[in-house]
Amino acid sequence: MITFKEAYKKVLENPLDLGTEYVPLLNGLGRILAEPIMADRDFPPFNRATKDGIAIQYETWKNGTTKFRIEGIASAGMQQQKLMDASACFEVMTGAVVPENTDTVIMYEHVSISDGWAVINEKIEKNQNIHYQGSDVTQGTQILEVGIKITPAEIGVLASVGKPVVQVKTLPKVCAIATGNELVDIDKIPEPHQIRKSNSTTLQAALAQQNIVAHSLHLMDDRKSIELGLKKALSENDVLLLSGGVSKGKFDFIPGVMEELGVEKIFHRVAQRPGKPFWFGVHKESKTIIFSFPGNPVSTFANYHLYFLPWLHTSLGVSTHEQSVKLSKKIQIKPPLTRFIQVKTQWQENVLWATPVTENGSGDLTSLVKADGFICLEPRDKSYEVGELVKFVKAKE
Repeated sequence: MITFKEAYKKVLENPLDLGTEYVPLLNGLGRILAEPIMADRDFPPFNRATKDGIAIQYETWKNGTTKFRIEGIASAGMQQQKLMDASACFEVMTGAVVPENTDTVIMYEHVSISDGWAVINEKIEKNQNIHYQGSDVTQGTQILEVGIKITPAEIGVLASVGKPVVQVKTLPKVCAIATGNELVDIDKIPEPHQIRKSNSTTLQAALAQQNIVAHSLHLMDDRKSIELGLKKALSENDVLLLSGGVSKGKFDFIPGVMEELGVEKIFHRVAQRPGKPFWFGVHKESKTIIFSFPGNPVSTFANYHLYFLPWLHTSLGVSTHEQSVKLSKKIQIKPPLTRFIQVKTQWQENVLWATPVTENGSGDLTSLVKADGFICLEPRDKSYEVGELVKFVKAKE
């Protein structure tokens, strides 16, 4: 049995590089950018009016003129207009190219207009209400870096630089596998000795948040069925996420079958709770990565967030930052097990506090809906005190 830190390190030492692919722009939402994005023109590409109003030469107003003849109108989408008379003005609309020979825009609220003349009623400043060409980004500047997650904001930027398709990191093909004779489909009425499949469904939902559409598979507690099912799954997927079948019970066939199928065991059993029987390995031939979690719902859910997600981010080249929270209660964690404790979090005066959630063991599926994530507490003789900063792994968006 190895420590949590050792297991975590070994998981991250086995990433997958699946390359890149091109997808239509909107299909890139939530994906990881795989190409640097450069500005193909200045941003903004012209001197842009930011208010509806009039455009003038500032020096004319500075020299005492407050009444200006309206020479024309410039609206968004028009080519740049030109002010011919320095004592005149142009009406301009938001988004319009600021007319040539003007350098200041005064919004309508500060102007009186009558009979083709505009009178400025407020004090003004030179260059006001103009978004100058290249003031955000100049042509050729890198504006998006490889490895960032594409959100709606990035979609807008990609659209603005003319990217109808975008290069993203290829996501792994994943199969969520549930094991156990006691499991029935979620649309069935279970017998008293049965339960509905929740772990594989939970994993599929969690993977969907990462833009991964996972397949699911149910393996009965029969060695031959498990062998056939896993053999097929290993040949068709990049990652297998299993729940159940890795403890020391007489029907826990997964570790033995994995060995027979040519899967290299990296480790089995970790000094942690929940999830002590966690098994991790790599198929020698297909290079498929296998995360085999214990079957209890909290174990599966916790280990998915504590191991699989960091592994996925590492594989995709995504930089992540460890988050910390302050404890609202004193907690004693004695050796040898690292503990993953479900917590509810709350902001108070810009500090994120964590309060342990009441649960009934790792089989208490309903406790998951009460928690925002897990705190990770290493074993030690000294108690974790109120207000102490500890590692927090978020489990809810």
